[in-house]
Amino acid sequence: MNALLTVWWKEVRENLRDKRTVLSALVYAPLIGPVLFVVMLNVMVGQQMKHAEGPLKVPVIGAQYAPNLIAALRQQGLVPEPPLSDPDRAVRERDADVVLRIPAAYRNAWTRGEPAQVEVIYDASQQGAGSSVSRVIAMLQHYGREQGTLRLLARGLAPSVGTPLVVSRRDQSTPQSRAGTLLGIVPYFFVLAVYIGGMYLAIDLTAGERERQSLEPLFANPVARWRILAGKLGAICSFSLASLALTAVAFVVASLFLPAEKLGMAFNLGLAFVAGAMLLELPLVAVFAVLETLVSAFAKSYREAQTYLGLLMLIPILPSLLMSLLPVKPAHWMYAVPLLGQQIGISDLLRGGTVRAGDIALALVCGFAFAAVLGVITAWVYRSERLAISA
Repeated sequence: MNALLTVWWKEVRENLRDKRTVLSALVYAPLIGPVLFVVMLNVMVGQQMKHAEGPLKVPVIGAQYAPNLIAALRQQGLVPEPPLSDPDRAVRERDADVVLRIPAAYRNAWTRGEPAQVEVIYDASQQGAGSSVSRVIAMLQHYGREQGTLRLLARGLAPSVGTPLVVSRRDQSTPQSRAGTLLGIVPYFFVLAVYIGGMYLAIDLTAGERERQSLEPLFANPVARWRILAGKLGAICSFSLASLALTAVAFVVASLFLPAEKLGMAFNLGLAFVAGAMLLELPLVAVFAVLETLVSAFAKSYREAQTYLGLLMLIPILPSLLMSLLPVKPAHWMYAVPLLGQQIGISDLLRGGTVRAGDIALALVCGFAFAAVLGVITAWVYRSERLAISA
């Protein structure tokens, strides 16, 4: 045990002096997710609010054919702009988000009491134009319903005659469950923090020392190889755990800067969430530490190990991609699958739900069991004398 602790303390102390390891484990990995999320969400909400509440400038073609319609749209916040000679091209080239065209036949159709057609020209593939298009269509629909009611009253009919069916909506979501949907990418950042938090340390302690030819004198000491490996894994886990804790705290602080009121959501990321998320992620700390060490053992240089582990980084995104593309209903057995169980559990916590003790226990047992299997394989690789040879 003394040898194990000695190796652990040696590796932790030496890597605390390494700027690259400290920055990646304790700065970049914990902060990149919360900072990017807060900045992107605030920019997105700011743009959406600007389009939803501010005056909406829309080029109008044929405004002279429907003065009453234009006046009603003005009252709803639309600002008519001069007509464009080629509205289709203007929309495609993003000179305008949306163009309203009123044909010459509008006036005659309206006078005869027939449906009068207007055209809303837009490009659905253009990002940022959706809110403007939806707002224009909502204005036109509001004017159509209002005029339809007036026509029924003019004919002595109750407005309800034109509404044979009324749909009553009952949304069962809560402010926090809606926030959980928005925060669906957060579990991936937790996994990424664990992975990056120990990656550079794992590379340095195996491939790095192999390249520097310092593994051979280390293995020459009268200490069991598994004790050396356990000390190195303990150091990697320490950095990963620190990165995970800092990420959890960073998201709690970041939630204070999210526009919750504007979105009609509640971001309740408190102590209970941090404790639950860290408990669920504990098996991944061990799994990634062993996996990164195992992969690094097959690399003959630091750069080669970086390449291998960079490609391996794509694996943690698979559960997040699966949950976003497929309507997966959480089941008890899913907690037995590393990465998938963490994704589901943290997502439930973000939605304000609770994760059952049995699910947490299943995730812990299966996760640590998987790490143990990888540990046995890594210990077998560490027994090879070729590991100390860099050439």
